[in-house]
Amino acid sequence: MKKKLGIGIVGSGSILETHINSIQNMPDAELAAIFTRSRENGEKISGQYNIPYYNDYQDFLHDHHIDIVTIITPSGTHSDFGILAAKKGKHVIVEKPIEINLAKTDELIRVCKESNVKLSCIFQHRFDDGINDIKLALSKGLFGQLNFGAARTTWYRSQEYYDSGAWRGTWELDGGGALMNQSIHYIDLLLYLMGPVEEVFGYCATRGHERIEVEDISVASLKFKSGALGLIEGNTAAYPGYSASLEIFGNNGSVVIKNDQVEEWNFRDGKTYTKAKNEGIASSPSTNKITNYQSHKRQYHDIINAIINVREPLVTGEEARNSLELVLAIYESAKIGKPVKL
Repeated sequence: MKKKLGIGIVGSGSILETHINSIQNMPDAELAAIFTRSRENGEKISGQYNIPYYNDYQDFLHDHHIDIVTIITPSGTHSDFGILAAKKGKHVIVEKPIEINLAKTDELIRVCKESNVKLSCIFQHRFDDGINDIKLALSKGLFGQLNFGAARTTWYRSQEYYDSGAWRGTWELDGGGALMNQSIHYIDLLLYLMGPVEEVFGYCATRGHERIEVEDISVASLKFKSGALGLIEGNTAAYPGYSASLEIFGNNGSVVIKNDQVEEWNFRDGKTYTKAKNEGIASSPSTNKITNYQSHKRQYHDIINAIINVREPLVTGEEARNSLELVLAIYESAKIGKPVKL
């Protein structure tokens, strides 16, 4: 294997800078090229980072310097770009959500397996310090029986935000609204920590915006397969915008995360458990501070390591599919007015 794996990025939207900054200075990978249909954006990015840009996707895929394709286009196009990349032998990374329907997701997963390439989806918050600590404490049974879990995203998006792109707020390309686009990170974390959901009952509404097809408010009650109960809120009509929060309550311990930081971390024995180097679990508080792009960098490192060492990344296509399945079940429940089993 060559010294550094080349990463080509598909798309030039607002998340591009985050990905470029995450890739820079990686020991085993480097930015190799970009594909964008905008010549203006392509020339600007090419000049700034001294990399080639392509307006033709097939030309982009034929660039032998590209080993991995990162897709940051509108959600409903992820599998289209990813399947073509996989068939060319490129490893595939897609921004969240992995796709907007399960059939296209399953096809992407299947083609990547058949092509013997890795597939991962960007859920960088799984790599936050606080989430790592909680996952380790859960693995050691320190929370006891889990009883309740909640993920709430109470943000605000202006009308101008939805008007800024023809794909925003559409079923065809956005795949949904506050749940699918904004809330799915914390929905993924809820499943990652609480386990799979058995049944869901949801409501969706469009209350604060015009000219969008999708919801800007949604709430759902959950029954986990473990027997625990849960709650999801997705909201982009909460002016002026508040927080994303995650709550996990067990018999012996509870934790509350707000805006990616651990806010409450309590156990029946009075200790605060976090990860300590070479000691597994220790009773000292985590600093839980994430610098800019730190979690994205950690996920990229995990994916690159998975490719080099021929293992699965932490976030596989199947893992990313779980949060999509749950969001789609909430939409179905809201549509039919009944609980939906997963």
